[in-house]
Amino acid sequence: MPPVSSPAPNESNSPSSSTTTAASNLNPHHHASAPTVPSPRHPRDAAHTAVSQLASSASPARLVRPDRFTDGLIHPIAGATAGLISGVFTCPLDVIKTKLQAQGGWMRTQARRTGKQADLTQLRYRGLVGTSRKILSEEGVAGMYRGLGPLIMGYLPTWMVYFTVYENTKATLDPVIQEKWLSHILSAIAGGACSTICTNPIWVIKTRLMSQASTPSSSTTLLNSPYHYTSTLDAFKKMYLHEGLGSFYSGLVPALLGLTHVAVQFPLYEYFKSVFTGGIELGKQGEGGRTHFGGILAASCLSKICASSATYPHEVLRTRLQTQRIMAGHKELSGVERERAFPRYRGVLHSVATIYREEGWRAFYAGMGTNMIRAVPSSAMTLLTYELVVGTLTRWREENTRSSLEHHPPQHPT
Repeated sequence: MPPVSSPAPNESNSPSSSTTTAASNLNPHHHASAPTVPSPRHPRDAAHTAVSQLASSASPARLVRPDRFTDGLIHPIAGATAGLISGVFTCPLDVIKTKLQAQGGWMRTQARRTGKQADLTQLRYRGLVGTSRKILSEEGVAGMYRGLGPLIMGYLPTWMVYFTVYENTKATLDPVIQEKWLSHILSAIAGGACSTICTNPIWVIKTRLMSQASTPSSSTTLLNSPYHYTSTLDAFKKMYLHEGLGSFYSGLVPALLGLTHVAVQFPLYEYFKSVFTGGIELGKQGEGGRTHFGGILAASCLSKICASSATYPHEVLRTRLQTQRIMAGHKELSGVERERAFPRYRGVLHSVATIYREEGWRAFYAGMGTNMIRAVPSSAMTLLTYELVVGTLTRWREENTRSSLEHHPPQHPT
């Protein structure tokens, strides 16, 4: 008897199987290993599929991952956020302070033009309340936010650069220098120098926009009228055309002298914060990642008051140098016209001597009360925001890392 052959493993005696096999044999393009997902029928479908996959891989949820937030990225983000918030909330006080600082120089310049002696008893702006009323009555609420654009443009890179350089310099110097206070002073000077040099042009434009009146002078000649800018871009164009590139770095020397301000403020802040919070340093959090709001608030206010009281005169010098016009291309002028066209303050020492001779020592502290009211809350808001953002991002990164290790523990080779 001949042996009976057993059916192949992929064969079946059922009708449905026979029908399927027959259909398969009729289709010359049938392959057993065909993919389960059909390929696009048109090149347009293929392009659409590729774009969809790329969009899903580049979604914000995948790009903004906690493990991407290194210390080198957290500090710039926190600094920029702190500068933005403090700039918006303190802009009106900054406008008042700038006008109080600059008006003495305006009155002397106007007196020289008219040939009369300046009467400093007839000041246009007087104190916080008087200046606020004057601005609101003449310019409205918009006048209190004059220069807000360059103010935000200035605060964002200023604090971003400052905190980044400060933290990196401190991390470099701490293992080398045993005295922490010296490390903090050097770090503050390095951060302040970098941020000042990078952002001085923005602060010059901001100061001019804030200090100018709401409408230009009635005089039609350029030399007899004060500068008047309609926007940040307009200020940039006019300064470049009439005064040259050097005008954007006017007041840089007293601004660099202002490094003494941060050299006093931030070491004091580090010290006060460690005292009020039990040894927690700048950018560090307490137990459980908790931000010590009370200690940060007290430390920031005290350190800012001490630094501002000790170094305020340099701000007046900087404002006077930044708000004066330095006309270029008028070498043919002589006499009174030449005196009008060229700078009244020539350098730091000449500015100090001129202000003291014409206005007395009190001029170096003009607007200091308003500055304290502005600077102390601004400093507190800046440091609180910085500490809060640093703490939030650091805690988010650490929690994500801890969760990843719990779900995917590292594999050790046996």
